Amino acid sequence: QLQLVESGGGLVQPGGSLRLSCAASGFTLARYAIGWFRQAPGKEREGVSCISYSGGYRNYADSVEGRFTISRDNAKNTVYLQMNNLKPEDTAVYFCAARVWGMSSCPKFNPNDYWGQGTQVTVSS
Repeated sequence: QLQLVESGGGLVQPGGSLRLSCAASGFTLARYAIGWFRQAPGKEREGVSCISYSGGYRNYADSVEGRFTISRDNAKNTVYLQMNNLKPEDTAVYFCAARVWGMSSCPKFNPNDYWGQGTQVTVSS
C-alpha cells in the first residue's frame, strides 16, 4: 500500500523548534516533488514549503521564510521540515503531499496527489 506518514508534531513553546518528517512506504520518493501544507482550525489549507525531486529547488511561504527549512534524504525515503522560532500562528495540522515531478520546480498539488494523514503542531506557552 502506498502511504505517506507524517511525524514529529507536538506541543512546543513559542520560540521553540520541531522537525517534521514525511516518510513514504510502498514507493520511492526520489522521483517526487514534496510539498508541506498546514491547516489551522477554521482556515483553509495553505502551502508552507516545497522541494523538488532532486532537492535543488525549494520554496517557502512568506510567513515561514527564514524560520523553516525543507530538506530530503532520498536514501531514507523521507522529507523533513525543520521549524525554528515557532509562533502561535504556526499552530495547525501539517500535511505532506507527493507527486512525480521531474523538473526543478514544484507542481500545484491537488487532492489527486499522495497525501499523508497529518501531524498536529501546537505552539503555546
